[in-house]
Amino acid sequence: MASVLIPLAQGCEELEAVTIIDLLRRAEVNVVTAGLDEHSIKASRGVVIVPDTDLTSALKQTFEMIVLPGGLPGTDFLNDDARIKRLLCEMNEQGKWIAAICAAPKVLASAGLLENKKVTSYPGTLEEFDVAGMVYSSASVVVDGNIITSRGPGTAMDFALTLIELLCGIERRKAVEKPLQRPV
Repeated sequence: MASVLIPLAQGCEELEAVTIIDLLRRAEVNVVTAGLDEHSIKASRGVVIVPDTDLTSALKQTFEMIVLPGGLPGTDFLNDDARIKRLLCEMNEQGKWIAAICAAPKVLASAGLLENKKVTSYPGTLEEFDVAGMVYSSASVVVDGNIITSRGPGTAMDFALTLIELLCGIERRKAVEKPLQRPV
């Protein structure tokens, strides 16, 4: 069974975080949510999320994928956490999946992971970065090598379904997507 780490920071975008967690768990992926500290997370719209564990404890495990929800100031807290940047670089060196949505691709840019990559993000998020060879797309979800990026809350379901397909295959994606009754 695939194992995915979803770090949660104060002020994360709850629609993104919960959609990703929910759909991956529907696909029977082992999802571990980890707060940057040992406190409950108050998301950007005031929803309180209780992580499975704290990041220090989660880092004792091995994961096939890390997924960064966006939202502000959550993204800034992820970006300021040296453990997150170190883990992203380690996972990238191992060719493992690295995914970020909304403002969170900023963390990937800051960690030096977007050179020569096609990416997307919440509009304007990556403008401050001068990343060599980065190609910006307005697509809902972009997969380039082991890097997966997405635009924002409205693309969270497409993003999560793409993650399922990458981890578990198209048949598992279809099995999760069908009962969701998404418009064709």
